[in-house]
Amino acid sequence: MPTGVALRDAREQLFAAAERILLRDGPNALTSRAVTTEADCAKGVLHRHFDDFDAFLAALVRDRIGRIDGQAAALRASAGSGAVVDTVTDALMTVFGTVAVTIVGLVISRDGLRARLRQAGSSGVPVLGEATAMIAEYLAAERELGRIAAQADVDTLAPTLIGAGHLLFADREGGPPTAAAVHKVVTTVLAGVTREA
Repeated sequence: MPTGVALRDAREQLFAAAERILLRDGPNALTSRAVTTEADCAKGVLHRHFDDFDAFLAALVRDRIGRIDGQAAALRASAGSGAVVDTVTDALMTVFGTVAVTIVGLVISRDGLRARLRQAGSSGVPVLGEATAMIAEYLAAERELGRIAAQADVDTLAPTLIGAGHLLFADREGGPPTAAAVHKVVTTVLAGVTREA
């Protein structure tokens, strides 16, 4: 006898369930049974769509990386408008205000997942690498517009901003930082390189 409810888009419902578990309970609580229970579906649904649980997790990570790619395009398009520090602050709040921090913890804690992502061409730490590239591309666009100093090393500034942002958001017990706290970090990192009026 079937259990659970009918799933219209099983993959997305399973991803959403995994994301809720990650946000609520952290990477250690993420199991195939926990995901299917959270999605209110039979365990076989997950295995009907994915070869195994690591394949599911790899697809989840790639899906969330795709969201960063969409954000990156919007961020690049915003170059030249608004204050650079405000724009970078908003970008960090968006990236780390989602499931990104727990995805990083998940990738770090699961050897099989890391191996699968590397086979698919990922390097470094997935999500953090894409977020770093997003910030670097934005800063480079602002440098071309003269709003960032010509000598600014955006390839150093971007990972510095992502690393600092990750540290601010990584404390699962203390809650997320305020926008003011993130803004202060961005202002400090970009001090001396912004050329805005």
